Amino acid sequence: MLAASEAVGAVAEGAVGLEEPKKMTREDWRKKKELEEQRKLGNAPAEVDEEGKDINPHIPQYISSVPWYIDPSKRPTLKHQRPQEEIQAQYTPIGEWYKRGVQDKPVTTKFRKGACENCGSITHKKKDCLERPRRVGAKFTCTDIAPDEHDQVQLSLDYDGKRDRWNGYDPEDHMRIVEEYAKVDLAKRTLKAQKLQEELASGKLMDQANSARKQWGEDEPNSQTEREHNSEDEDEDKYADDIDMPGQNFDSKRRITVRNLRIREDIAKYLRNLDPNSAYYDPKTRAMRENPYSNTGMNPDEVYYAGDNFVRYSGDTITMAQTQLFAWEAYEKGSEVHLQADPTKLELLHQSFKVKKEDFKDKQKESILQKYGGEEHLDAPPRELLLAQTEDYVEYSRHGAVLKGQEKAVARSKYEEDILINNHVCIWGSYWRDGYWGYKCCHSFVKQSYCTGSAGIQTSSGTACAPFEEELIEEEPEEPKTLMEMHQEKMKQ
Repeated sequence: MLAASEAVGAVAEGAVGLEEPKKMTREDWRKKKELEEQRKLGNAPAEVDEEGKDINPHIPQYISSVPWYIDPSKRPTLKHQRPQEEIQAQYTPIGEWYKRGVQDKPVTTKFRKGACENCGSITHKKKDCLERPRRVGAKFTCTDIAPDEHDQVQLSLDYDGKRDRWNGYDPEDHMRIVEEYAKVDLAKRTLKAQKLQEELASGKLMDQANSARKQWGEDEPNSQTEREHNSEDEDEDKYADDIDMPGQNFDSKRRITVRNLRIREDIAKYLRNLDPNSAYYDPKTRAMRENPYSNTGMNPDEVYYAGDNFVRYSGDTITMAQTQLFAWEAYEKGSEVHLQADPTKLELLHQSFKVKKEDFKDKQKESILQKYGGEEHLDAPPRELLLAQTEDYVEYSRHGAVLKGQEKAVARSKYEEDILINNHVCIWGSYWRDGYWGYKCCHSFVKQSYCTGSAGIQTSSGTACAPFEEELIEEEPEEPKTLMEMHQEKMKQ
């Protein structure tokens, strides 16, 4: 009890030590309000906090001012609204990363105090040692002491650091690739120079130069620089032939893709039809495969844009794709053809390939027929006409209706249909008038009656006779009224 009373007294003394703010006079309050209004209008400079930063005059007072019971001497501030440096998380700088490889430290030859008694490594104890237990440990033999294990640094990465693809990349790795390509280029130049020397020594190069001069009537280039320039151009042309145009490389390892960009003057695909039930637009690939005007009833040939599938499978697009596929296959087999670089050569080569392919098939067919015979079987009529059998699977129900197969299964009634009786040409129910069914051939409303033909039509058109069944229809008894309905009728009377 004594300790509690002392604590209460100490709190009371602290509260008394804090001076409450003096009550402002009416004039001071009015001046303060006028200054706030002027600051909000921008006519007076904004209030400055303890760090020299302006305070937005539109911020409420209960946010910017410090309570008097915390520190009455402090002026308005927004420091408590900003990130506090002492509580901010500290992350690893961008230059630090995990160490790769084993540490290049010399292996000790003497046992160290606190090391593993089994292998002698300082980074773990005997109970955590993963080596085979020795008969006599390294503590006593001081031989074959294992190297210390490599301890990785503990990195504290932020959101971007964890997702950085190039975090920890060593630029020296790229320099090694550059040096390797430089060595390959140097080896090619050396090999080419050696080959020129051998051709020059054998006289083959001079014969080629003389024949070229006689053919074109030009002088031989005498300068060494011009010869080197021509060789460099030949190398560039040779490398340029192997470069594929964007979007034309079929190799999956070196495939180059082109974004489906549009001309900015054209209408965007997703603005063609704003109906949410129209064609789906994929924003990632910028593709709209279906026709956006399919629900409007417009012909795809009349609209400006009918979907990517319409463009992909119409016109010469299929022929173009087949030609491109042939160019890829021919290039893999050694033919130097390209769709964009030399389309005429590719087209002629493709046509000759088709002709040779058809000739090869015909020759192969003739050779097989000459060897094995059976040409008479090829001229026979189709199997469907001979045996009335096909390999098309059709499934029927017990009533003979088609359930599965080429023909569309039509739902039919289990009752007999299209049965004509009593000389009628039409069935019962083919004629309707004034709520009654009848025969269309004679306009008779009597079921199972004899057909009277055109005479019956003239009679029914002159006088509207109702069938005699109408007299036999009994009136339905009225439903009994409830007490509420009877009461309401009495009130109305």
